[in-house]
Amino acid sequence: MEKLMIRGGRPLRGTVQISGAKNSAVALLPASLLAETEVVLDNLPQLSDVAVYSEILQELGGKVTWEGGVMKIDPSGLVSKPMPNGKVNLLRASYYLMGALLGRFGEATIGLPGGCNFEPRPIDQHIKGFEALGATVTNDHGSIRISAKQLRGAKIYLDVVSVGATINIMLAASKAKGSTIIENAAKEPEIIDVATLLNSMGAKIKGAGTETIRIEGVDSLHGCRHSIIPDRIQAGTYMIAAAATRGDVLIDNVIPKHLEAMTAKLLEMGVQVYELDEAIRIVGGPSYEAIDVKALVYPGFATDLQSPMTSLLTQATGVSILSDYVYSNRFKHVPELVRMGAKIRVEGRSAIIEGGPLNAAKVQAADLRAGAALTVAGLTVSEGITEITGVEYIDRGYDFLVDNLRRLGADVWRENE
Repeated sequence: MEKLMIRGGRPLRGTVQISGAKNSAVALLPASLLAETEVVLDNLPQLSDVAVYSEILQELGGKVTWEGGVMKIDPSGLVSKPMPNGKVNLLRASYYLMGALLGRFGEATIGLPGGCNFEPRPIDQHIKGFEALGATVTNDHGSIRISAKQLRGAKIYLDVVSVGATINIMLAASKAKGSTIIENAAKEPEIIDVATLLNSMGAKIKGAGTETIRIEGVDSLHGCRHSIIPDRIQAGTYMIAAAATRGDVLIDNVIPKHLEAMTAKLLEMGVQVYELDEAIRIVGGPSYEAIDVKALVYPGFATDLQSPMTSLLTQATGVSILSDYVYSNRFKHVPELVRMGAKIRVEGRSAIIEGGPLNAAKVQAADLRAGAALTVAGLTVSEGITEITGVEYIDRGYDFLVDNLRRLGADVWRENE
């Protein structure tokens, strides 16, 4: 096991290139299984979750080659195979195999997914969608078994806005007979990315990115080449890190519109933000104003950026309130920040943060975004070395993190525990 070591106090300066979106990649990979010929994905992030997914595709009979940011997937030899345990238990997004295999074979048996354990995330809306399409869903000793002789289009209203359910229903409905309408659909950019891939494969999907998505089922889908959108969460994390260290960083290969909520909050704090066509420049200042932040579904402030934002708010003057209305218990990073000297208390869905300097300490990342929060915090500490364990969580969402931070002038490295 490794730990991340940070000797902070250095302003980040320079340019950082943003990778393809992790939250897109883990949906695009299973979506490729619906094709009958080769799919090529460009700008693929080199993350542990992507590596696990590539192994799962091969277990199902797909042929996968992965070089740098390009993965070629040949699903022509795919077989219907129950996957009650094993690698599917290692990542949350394995549930997308349900919709993909259901659409491809009319059946799927998938073990309950794993991944970051910051809060239970039920799949009841996924199941509701599959059943509306005509599938039978049962729980077989901890695995979800789904089968349908023929999927048929339906009108589906999601009781809660769910990215996972929206994508899973899109995958299955792309091969269903007739028309499917998803109402109260999630609007995240990653959903548009998946719909773009499916449409390039021959699907007929309209309205992705709005609350109503319409899908006309087709009999078959073919291969294509698709470039994944930039990772807005990774970009937002570097924006936060640049501001927290009072640095000057150009975040390149981004879609500024995807980061409007983050940009608005940084400006409100007093950070200078300059938007370019495909880049954002962050220039930190000597002092920041305390603000209130509410994490909401897109296009609101991203819940995945709530944790690193907590670290930035410790650098503001006054008391900030950060509330998460997507996940109520996503505050596992707070006790570790308190260990570093932060003055934070959690009340229900909110963290009340009193600004002040942080100290070096030995801390542990409990999940992916908590790891990002502790990394940002460590970069702000002016004396001593911060040691972060649980690096395997960070590797799930940030490729080349140490290399990128070093290029920006940070003093960071890895050591074996």
